[in-house]
Amino acid sequence: MEKTERLIGRERECEELKWAYESRRSELVVLYGRRRIGKTFLVRRFFNDRYTFYYVGAHRQKKNVQLKNFREMLVRYSGDDGIPTLANWHEAFLHLEAYLERCKDKRKVLFFDEMPWVDTQGSEFVDELEYFWSNWVQQRDDIVLIACGSATSWMKDKIEDNQGGLHNRITHRIYLRPFYLHECKAYLREHGFDWDDYQILQCYMLFGGVPYYLSLLRPYLSLPENVDALVFRRGGDLSNEFGELYNALFNKADRYIAIVKLLSSKRQGFTRKEIAKATGFAGGGLTKMLDNLDRCDFIVSYAQFGNKSKQTLYRLSDFYTLFYFSYVEGNRTHDEQYWQHHFADRSVAAWQGFTFEELCLRHLPLIKQGLGISGMATEASAWRYVPQKGDHRKGVQVDLVIKRADKITHLVEMKFSETPFVITKAYEQQLNERKSLFMEMAKVRHGVVHTFITPKGLSRGAHSSIVHSQLTAKDLFAPLGRF
Repeated sequence: MEKTERLIGRERECEELKWAYESRRSELVVLYGRRRIGKTFLVRRFFNDRYTFYYVGAHRQKKNVQLKNFREMLVRYSGDDGIPTLANWHEAFLHLEAYLERCKDKRKVLFFDEMPWVDTQGSEFVDELEYFWSNWVQQRDDIVLIACGSATSWMKDKIEDNQGGLHNRITHRIYLRPFYLHECKAYLREHGFDWDDYQILQCYMLFGGVPYYLSLLRPYLSLPENVDALVFRRGGDLSNEFGELYNALFNKADRYIAIVKLLSSKRQGFTRKEIAKATGFAGGGLTKMLDNLDRCDFIVSYAQFGNKSKQTLYRLSDFYTLFYFSYVEGNRTHDEQYWQHHFADRSVAAWQGFTFEELCLRHLPLIKQGLGISGMATEASAWRYVPQKGDHRKGVQVDLVIKRADKITHLVEMKFSETPFVITKAYEQQLNERKSLFMEMAKVRHGVVHTFITPKGLSRGAHSSIVHSQLTAKDLFAPLGRF
């Protein structure tokens, strides 16, 4: 008998679904998150594939195909093969209502997957969904409708911010984020991997916490062998992932790709003004594209210390995209063992150093937890100093500044090293100069401390006492508590 794959993590999301299912009213649940993140798998495992009605949109198919598929699912669930060909979505929802009226299920679960793909031009799908909900479902207390989609911009604009019949009707919003490290570790252990924390960190820097990518890994291969099999081997499961990913999520995907490619060129990030100047995009169009990329977890924005909104930095945060622009795009070697041949190169070590910073930023709640300040009001930001003409001081950037309500400010250094990290005399001097410059320019007079995040901790030595607090891989892999 085939073993069913177990759901890893997602405890809070399951609690939300349980609350909706056990409610005594009709519930509209919006479930969104980037492609490949496991939305469908979550719903399938929670409900054990038992729905009153299930329908999934077809990618890049016209209205008549979507309606044909809808009818086929109605026939399957209702057992009524006399349902006629559906001419429009109004008819489709009328037949759905008729089936639900006859259905004896005490609690009727309707799962509409990949809804953005259903809303083809001129289809009136959203209008009829609004009418279905406000005219029929609102009169009942036994419906759980789960609206799911990867195109989070569509889900936000058409469902969550709907000003028609769905306005203020959403009862649960579930955002499915990428796995944290402890969830990745649990997933890999469940599937037979014996990698240590350092190897899992390296894996995360390549594929992030995206369950689909993890599902493609094979425990009998090393991490470099897995990368070659998936990415660099002709026909590998991820060899065409980049184009498929962006084209499936965004209209005019080339514009979004232009933005993320720009962001990949400077890991410290760009301001909105710098992005507009480099790409030629501006106004509301640029704002919408940045918002959409943020909602899909491809970029992250950080305010500059002092809350200067105009100086907000946008950074590329999707790990696969970072890896793609660094090593896949433009690779003309046709070497199907490219990563095995190059993963030990010094340039890869430097790349891992930058990417580890992104990993730490993705785990900010774990950093706060490790510092013992999860329950405290804090502000996380970046800070950079760009010398003006005539100023001979070097430019400085601190990628993570944590300002606490008790007036302590952490300047966080993130260093990726396979051995305990050594602070030299020269580096200690550099840290002191950076701290002095920060305090001067940011007008912070006291309470500024150095915090280090390294996989194996700091090497104790004459210059390590400059560090106020340190976190290690153990802290990044810790389960996230409730605060």
